[in-house]
Amino acid sequence: MLNVHRLRILYELHQRGTLAAVAQALNYTPSAVSQQLSLLEKETGAQLLERVGRTVRLTDRALVLAAHTETVLSTLEQAETELEASQDRVAGTLRVASFQTAMAVLAPPALTMLSHQFPELRIQLIQREVTTAYEGLRNGEFDLIVGEEYPGIPEPVYSNIDQADLYFDDLVLLVPPKGPWSTPAQLADLAKASWAVDPANMATGAWVRNICRDAGFEPTVQYETTDPFLQAHLATSGHAVSIVSALIASNYVDRTRMMGLPGRPQRRLYTAVRSGRSQLPAVRAFRRALTFIAADMAPPAPPTRLDEAAVS
Repeated sequence: MLNVHRLRILYELHQRGTLAAVAQALNYTPSAVSQQLSLLEKETGAQLLERVGRTVRLTDRALVLAAHTETVLSTLEQAETELEASQDRVAGTLRVASFQTAMAVLAPPALTMLSHQFPELRIQLIQREVTTAYEGLRNGEFDLIVGEEYPGIPEPVYSNIDQADLYFDDLVLLVPPKGPWSTPAQLADLAKASWAVDPANMATGAWVRNICRDAGFEPTVQYETTDPFLQAHLATSGHAVSIVSALIASNYVDRTRMMGLPGRPQRRLYTAVRSGRSQLPAVRAFRRALTFIAADMAPPAPPTRLDEAAVS
């Protein structure tokens, strides 16, 4: 019988890539990790690791074993979840990773709601971009993540992950309240404007650049920042135009002009957990709270919309 604990170490190495990372995650020393993997090789009678310079990598046999281990760990997690669910008690610590918008706008009122409903539940909230959050979710660092998906930029499909739609958030144009960029009839009218945009290697930044290109111009990105609140501030102060989510833009309607985009594009907000944890009482409670808050905070559609015919 193979040792499940050692299989877990092999799986962690497959996920994290280095012995040092596995040791840090499991509170071991690298030599202890190496020793456990050596014992696993003896148990299996197969070479599982091979040296590549100063690092190691999994052999083909090890990759097969790691794939089966993922199934085993998922089954064990499912069993643990069913035991916890049978107690019908929402308690313990739920580790949640979220990107900035959801953390700033949705999380605080959801935490307030949960603190009243389930005082024994502790939410540990960590800010992470979606890609990094997924890595943490898959290797057990997080119990739940809040993610986002932009139009035409689908998220990768991960095995043993349960996704649930949270909210569909309009993407809107913010322009200064006055000045040459304040009254565009079409997106192309902003070809000479200064833009505040996410970096091009992020889904958000790539999406904004793509719709500008579809409108016939390359945006002049004078302010590149991952902070959507800063992007909105730059628009309200007349320094730039930006495209942000309606959840963010609704905080600035009295200081800027918010305009709807042709076709009413939306980003999809969702929660994701490992499949074996989807029925965990704490997970279900957190998902319900976020969904309620998102629906309650839904901003109205922008009163003004760019001429769709002019942009298409």
